Amino acid sequence: MLKHMTWLIGIMFVVAACGTAAPGSPEAVQADEANATSPAAAEPTEPTTPADDTDAEEGATAPADKAATEEEETEVKPTELAEQSPPLNAEREFTTDFSKTSIPFSEVLSGGPPKDGIPSIDEPMFISTSEADEWLEPTEPVVFLQIGEDARAYPIQILMWHEIVNDTVGDTPVIVTFCPLCNTAIAFERTVDGQVMDFGTTGRLRFSNLIMYDRQTETWWQQATGEAIVGEQVGAQLPFVPASIIAWSDFQESYPDGQVLSRDTGIQRDYGRNPYTGYDDINNSPFLYQGPKTPGELPPVARVLTVDTETEAIAYPYDVLAEVAVVNDTVAGQDIVVLWEFGTASALDAGTVAGGRDIGAASVYTRELDGQTLTFVRDGERIIDEGTGSEWNVLGQAVSGDLAGAQLESVVSINHFWFSWAAFKPETRVYQP
Repeated sequence: MLKHMTWLIGIMFVVAACGTAAPGSPEAVQADEANATSPAAAEPTEPTTPADDTDAEEGATAPADKAATEEEETEVKPTELAEQSPPLNAEREFTTDFSKTSIPFSEVLSGGPPKDGIPSIDEPMFISTSEADEWLEPTEPVVFLQIGEDARAYPIQILMWHEIVNDTVGDTPVIVTFCPLCNTAIAFERTVDGQVMDFGTTGRLRFSNLIMYDRQTETWWQQATGEAIVGEQVGAQLPFVPASIIAWSDFQESYPDGQVLSRDTGIQRDYGRNPYTGYDDINNSPFLYQGPKTPGELPPVARVLTVDTETEAIAYPYDVLAEVAVVNDTVAGQDIVVLWEFGTASALDAGTVAGGRDIGAASVYTRELDGQTLTFVRDGERIIDEGTGSEWNVLGQAVSGDLAGAQLESVVSINHFWFSWAAFKPETRVYQP
């Protein structure tokens, strides 16, 4: 309860400060730039009273009957979507075509900061692993992305304050995104119909999840799904790029010549500090969540690793992965393996990103290698394949044995809090051993 109150009061304090200026005004943006006490802060504009913790939790996750009533009240027929009034103040900030939408605007909430109040990184600079090692701790979480031979690490301590990095990895224009309220680190290709898009933050949320926009058409995009939900590109889908949250030490060891996003962003922020202290406590309610009732298979803030296909979606709870370390599974006809290992800190636990408790890291790969389907097992602290006894790490690399040097093919898998994923994919199967 104390942790819950700490992050709730901290977030609300900053939001109250942001709320003194009109959304989109220079004063609001300047206040955010000068304040730097939160990534323009975890995101609400109409918070419940901090002194009433019970009300805050009830406002975040409604009971079943209340949630059903709210859904009935806010349900909008497809023929009525184009007749909605745009979200509050949106027309003052955006040139978006709000007549084109796939969602009810009642699902869109202001997150506190205005358009681009949480500044994306548009000209990222990179440094060597030896330089980054001066300020990154071994268990500190980074987002790992590799295209071809180009391997990069994006420290969560930076993404926490910017949420979007527009980058080009190899020859592929990508965005690397992070939504702290949902614990989602997701990478996408950012070329749509042959046009390279640049992305920024709208300052809006849907089901507590970041809504992005592209600067070419000002279409709004849902970070959790990569789908265009409002504007000219509505219905378009950004292609996912495999990306995973791993420990800095794992990246450094496997990719000593890799590139690391620099803290030289041109914007002053308190990199390394976690403004959401205690947010990922399993007993917390998700902040500013207004959406479908969360299925009861897991607590709303339970960590899950998700795999989604056209025919099947599955969530692997981190608590289960910590017990079994390896899962051989078949999803939509594809043989996959989920690998988990300890040694990665939670970014949303302690006062610093590096200081969080060990939650481990997990990634998903195909089990097929050179025409053979491998089966993986836990062997003490190691993960090996049954066929050769070769040892594998969480990056899908064989580090010893007959297959040493082999690399499994990555499968797109995404970290979520359960409430976030279930809001968009309620039909998800929750894995149980």
